[in-house]
Amino acid sequence: MFFVSLKRIARYGYQSFLRDKGSSAALLFIMVFTLSGATALFLVRGATTFLVLALESRVDVSAYFVKETPEQSILDVQTQLIGLPEIRDVKYVSQEDALKKFTETNQNDPLILSSLQEVGTNPLLASLNIRTWKQGDYAKVVDFLQNKEDFAPIIEKIDYRDRQPVIEKIGALTAGIQTIGFLVVLVLGIAVVLVAFNTTKLAMYHARKEIEVMRLVGAPNAFIRGPFFMHGALVGVIASFITTLLFIAPVFLVSGFVERLLPGFSLSGYFFSNILIIISLQLLVGIGLGILSSAIAMRKYLEV
Repeated sequence: MFFVSLKRIARYGYQSFLRDKGSSAALLFIMVFTLSGATALFLVRGATTFLVLALESRVDVSAYFVKETPEQSILDVQTQLIGLPEIRDVKYVSQEDALKKFTETNQNDPLILSSLQEVGTNPLLASLNIRTWKQGDYAKVVDFLQNKEDFAPIIEKIDYRDRQPVIEKIGALTAGIQTIGFLVVLVLGIAVVLVAFNTTKLAMYHARKEIEVMRLVGAPNAFIRGPFFMHGALVGVIASFITTLLFIAPVFLVSGFVERLLPGFSLSGYFFSNILIIISLQLLVGIGLGILSSAIAMRKYLEV
């Protein structure tokens, strides 16, 4: 009996979708538009996450040590830092390594190299390059280094203040992207609910005589609501299918341009490697919005 009722609900929902072609087309259009926005935001989030991680990998804080500091003392500081949960990695750069890197970086600048030769000795300091898991953890690590009495005599300086603006900008960029993405999806979702709300109301108006007959013969509330839920869910499924097809060609076309902007990031690779997640997200949003809008319309306009 349950499966018979479910089959009838599905048939009535499908018939409602075909009967109200204009309203269904309008709802389908706005649903595709919304799912396209959600899919685009998913892809943008992947690209920006890659960008943020790339920027984070280049951002660190360096603690420079007094010139006469024994190497073992620096390694002891490194060991204590590695034990902190905020630390991602700590790299020791000796005076010799620092000089070698400085020379390679400025190999095309004879003025700097000649000035270095005139000094006669290595003026660069040994350091620890520190990276944390989160931008906000750098301040904690700096406090740890500055408040440790054993470290005060051997640490010359910490360049956190110089790099703090960059670190804060990366954090602000991540938070801003997430906030904008949420607001865009929210606005599009509200638009879908409003359109679907009016579509469901119109469909109920056309089916008002059928609803009265079903009430008279004692049809349960679930049987009356079911076709409208099915109508909204059907729109969500079709919109998800259309949206996925619409994105395939543009993703291939834009992928090369994106890879030139973000070397190492393949938009098409990201899209197809996450295709199941994207389709699931589209179905969840599409069916959810379709059913939600139908439920709101029926609660307001049907006393069932």
